[in-house]
Amino acid sequence: MDFKTATDILGLPASGLAQAFGLEPQTIRQMRLAPDARGHRSPPVDWERVVSRLARERGRELQGLVQRLDERTVTRTER
Repeated sequence: MDFKTATDILGLPASGLAQAFGLEPQTIRQMRLAPDARGHRSPPVDWERVVSRLARERGRELQGLVQRLDERTVTRTER
């Protein structure tokens, strides 16, 4: 998997990714360009580790959302 595909799936904006990597959003946008595109930059060597951490964090957020919504559904059906 490449950087663009992984970050597309993650769904964070360039500003969020930039914060996690300690970079500017424009640098993230350049890293997401096709490798043969003018202005392309290679992602950091450890990008997989950072994106994996962000994905785990996002997964926990989404799981919490599922639980809250499920609880609301149960509460409504019990009325």
